[in-house]
Amino acid sequence: MLKGRVALVTGGGVGIGRGIAMALADQGVRVAVCGRRGECLEQTVAHIQERGGEATSVIADVTRRADVQRVVESVVKAWRRIDILVNNAGVSGRTPMDDPDDARWLTILQVNLTGSYVCSKLVLPHMSDPAYGRIINMSSVLGRFGVPGYTAYCTAKHGILGFTKALALEVADRGITVNAICPTWVDTDMARQGIEETAAASGISAETFRVRAIAAVPIKRMAEVGEIAALTVFLCQTEAAAITGQGLNVCGGATAGSGG
Repeated sequence: MLKGRVALVTGGGVGIGRGIAMALADQGVRVAVCGRRGECLEQTVAHIQERGGEATSVIADVTRRADVQRVVESVVKAWRRIDILVNNAGVSGRTPMDDPDDARWLTILQVNLTGSYVCSKLVLPHMSDPAYGRIINMSSVLGRFGVPGYTAYCTAKHGILGFTKALALEVADRGITVNAICPTWVDTDMARQGIEETAAASGISAETFRVRAIAAVPIKRMAEVGEIAALTVFLCQTEAAAITGQGLNVCGGATAGSGG
């Protein structure tokens, strides 16, 4: 039973983050969402409240330690603890090696990887139940294999898997589990951005690339937000207490032949 637990979901204003926040709230979890776009966060909170759930939002940038500290303090002040942390905040984009500007590389690593580290570090002291705690990190199938032109994103998502394994061992004696989810294409704004950017770099239309990308997934479709959210909810259950340090693929079979 998750009723009464407290969760913080980063990047909770849209896409996978919103889906996870709503799914946890449906289980009776009190959910705080944070992100950089206040209007989107408010929409997530409104959706949760319309379904009878309890939620709050805080505008924050996970690359800024002070912002994360403010979020954590706000949640703890309201609900006294944090039981579940979902490190979902992420950005993507092409970072070809011939790009003279390193800004996007640095941003992608800071948001996806360092942001997960900082959030985990500041939340862990407030996981006060001696037999329970859940950290779920959002990796990707690009944490399992490489894609040309996406070196920063692949690096960050591979790093998330290493971070997950090491942190899981560090906090295992506290009853806290740490796992990562590795989705394939999911129909979100980030996926649409990736499709458009890669299509443009390949000199083809976005729709042509989309068709090819889906054809490369063995189940011949994108994953759904609800499928990622359902796995997250399961990992938060007491029945999943023996699952830790794992990277769980929701890939439609895309990693089955890669050794990932």
